[in-house]
Amino acid sequence: MGEADLDVGSARSFLASHHHAVLMTTREDGRPQATPVVAGSDAAGYAVVSTRETARKVAHLRRRPFAALCVFTDAFFGPWVQVEGPVEIVALPGAMDGLVDLYRSAAGEHPDWEEFKAAMWRERRVLLRIAIERVGPTLSG
Repeated sequence: MGEADLDVGSARSFLASHHHAVLMTTREDGRPQATPVVAGSDAAGYAVVSTRETARKVAHLRRRPFAALCVFTDAFFGPWVQVEGPVEIVALPGAMDGLVDLYRSAAGEHPDWEEFKAAMWRERRVLLRIAIERVGPTLSG
């Protein structure tokens, strides 16, 4: 991506095919917290991330529901994009379809979807939906 690509549509396209990312939330003391995650984009155009309901990032997001997500290629160096916006935390059972869609987009078909769904319940997974309000920067320098 480059300077001319600083738009939401390009960011969504990049997210649809690149799934390595770093999620940035805000700790209680105002300092940033960064976590490597698998990310994607859903049919409604949100950036999405799967995590455990008990994770610190979820506690941070409950207090301040805003995040930045820096998404990059498998090669790490090369094109990348940062998106920012308010976050909705979707718990199970409402999160299940989104969790399945994210897995499919990032890893393909699961060999046993019933086991996958059971694991989502066991791990108390939630889906983070980030409304993309701001895109950029996308240039290193």
